[in-house]
Amino acid sequence: QVRLVESGGGLVQAGGSLRLSCAASGRTFSSFSMAWFRQRPGKERESVSTISRSGNVTYYADSVKGRFSISRDNARNTVYLQMNSLKPDDTAVYYCAADPIFARMFSNNCRGCAYWGQGTQVTVSS
Repeated sequence: QVRLVESGGGLVQAGGSLRLSCAASGRTFSSFSMAWFRQRPGKERESVSTISRSGNVTYYADSVKGRFSISRDNARNTVYLQMNSLKPDDTAVYYCAADPIFARMFSNNCRGCAYWGQGTQVTVSS
């Protein structure tokens, strides 16, 4: 079993920055690919960014490319999402997900992914 706990959300003005963290406990963190998803008000959950087990492969949604950066620290069992130049449209609940299979994170919006956190709210004011 793996428990994921997100933190770092909050209220920020447009143009500002936040860093989200997702701390994992339980099984070996380095055996999981990790991803950030978000659910904006009234919309479906969508992929934001994904990182491979070693951290050498990353993916970003077009909407966040160049503004967000994903990283992981396997020694600290934590994955991060640095969010810069935030826009009101980034307002959402952000979730982290974990799965041992990298490709599964891109399949059916990760509905089959093994573990999910509870989410952290990010609100960007204009």
